[in-house]
Amino acid sequence: MKVLANDGVSQSGIDALEQAGFEVITTKVAQEQLINYINENEVTVILVRSATKVRKDIIDACPSLKVIGRGGVGMDNIDVQYARDKGIHVINTPAASSESVAELVFAHLFTGVRFLHDANRNMPLEGETKFGALKKAYAGGKELRGKTIGIIGFGRIGRATAKVALGLGMKVIAADKFVDKAEIKVDFYNGQYINVEIETMPMEDIFKQADFITLHVPAQDGYVLSTKEFEQLKDGVGIVNAARGGVIDEAALIEAIDSGKVSFAGLDVFENEPTPALKVLMNPKISLTPHIGAATNEAQDRIGVELADQIKSILKG
Repeated sequence: MKVLANDGVSQSGIDALEQAGFEVITTKVAQEQLINYINENEVTVILVRSATKVRKDIIDACPSLKVIGRGGVGMDNIDVQYARDKGIHVINTPAASSESVAELVFAHLFTGVRFLHDANRNMPLEGETKFGALKKAYAGGKELRGKTIGIIGFGRIGRATAKVALGLGMKVIAADKFVDKAEIKVDFYNGQYINVEIETMPMEDIFKQADFITLHVPAQDGYVLSTKEFEQLKDGVGIVNAARGGVIDEAALIEAIDSGKVSFAGLDVFENEPTPALKVLMNPKISLTPHIGAATNEAQDRIGVELADQIKSILKG
């Protein structure tokens, strides 16, 4: 049986699949050529990340497909229910990349409170001639310790983010429509740990209390944060979105930054991927990454092995 890893898969995942007797194809096939390629090669499994879309046209036109796998959490690029109604297994890896995304959230937070994104732009240009002026410009940083982080969406990634925050000595508050409370286990290097129970609260209370807000919600209709919500936030709040593009109104975000309501933002995802708005890319108070939340070697190894295990279980029994 053939597995097409159209958006790539880790070597550990390839090894696990080949050891189980699967042929793994890592050729990148263009979206418009997928149907012909799958049928000509009698592909049984297609693995995607966020780039390749598996919609009704592919599902209907490719009778050899038995499994569609998404390396990651969200499956908005797959017509999941339609595929399952057609008898195709749809799998993903919701837990494999949680820690990687959480660490990127804090990369953006540290960057924002210490102006690293802007300093790294200006130091190569003016560091030699205006060192003193730059030192003064970036001298008003803040510490994260002791501050309140509001986590909107308290699933696996939200909870992984809470672990990092607790380890830094932050106060953690959270909002989630489907979670009343969660126990967060914070592990230390020597085997010791602490458990912290966090009860969720209404989102409006997050807006009033949080010094920083990070979003961990799925793609949805409408914005989670737009003009109305920004008006409710504390002055000078920092915002991070490493969840899905389209959950923050970027035009309203720019307005909130310009007014001082938002002191900085960190964005890993964008309303218009893969062509983010220029006004977002050029804003000096926005830290930017190109949708790399799960893109660590460790996460990709976990994703590959987890996908391989699920595929073997489904097709090999």
